[in-house]
Amino acid sequence: VYNKYFNSPRSSLIRANSDFSSISGQKISPYDYLIKPAADSIGWDWRLLASQIYQESKFDPNAKSWAGAIGLMQLVPETGKRFGARVLTDPAQSIEAGTAYIKHLEKLWAKTIPDEFERKKFVLASYNVGLGHVVDARDLAKKYGKEPDVWEDHVEYYLLNKSKKKYINDPVVNFGYCRGEEPVKYVREILNRYAQYSQLIASN
Repeated sequence: VYNKYFNSPRSSLIRANSDFSSISGQKISPYDYLIKPAADSIGWDWRLLASQIYQESKFDPNAKSWAGAIGLMQLVPETGKRFGARVLTDPAQSIEAGTAYIKHLEKLWAKTIPDEFERKKFVLASYNVGLGHVVDARDLAKKYGKEPDVWEDHVEYYLLNKSKKKYINDPVVNFGYCRGEEPVKYVREILNRYAQYSQLIASN
């Protein structure tokens, strides 16, 4: 594998000449031209939105999950339709609907999470696992003495533990069981990738 991809002059040349190489280009995906204006419409750095889309579909517009989510932004048909997408495999429709959903979540979380960047973590988690589970985790944080407006080690802690009977049956929990490892990993990996993109790719 090393010889094929890293010790081959031909492979190295292909990578260096690629539009998506940090050596020669400033592109992240074939859909940057759609991602940039969509990110502007919700006040996000386009590299963060690109990182989320990669996490969702690896930029495959035909991606489909076991749960029936489709397209670049992995929307289920009901959510896609609600936010304006009729053909979820169409990259433009998927990104437009996905960002409309993000804007909806941003407005909801803006009421309780004042810090703009911190709020994005709550939005990302809600996009992945559903708003209700994140609200539950925040209510648990508030009840048990953690910071309800802070993600790392506070709200994420209770989302991780929302599969335990103690918390599933807690009176402040309204949405029941949650396999919290998935949304916590989702947020972490998107932000880590965003940090890498920010080092390698220009912001405009």
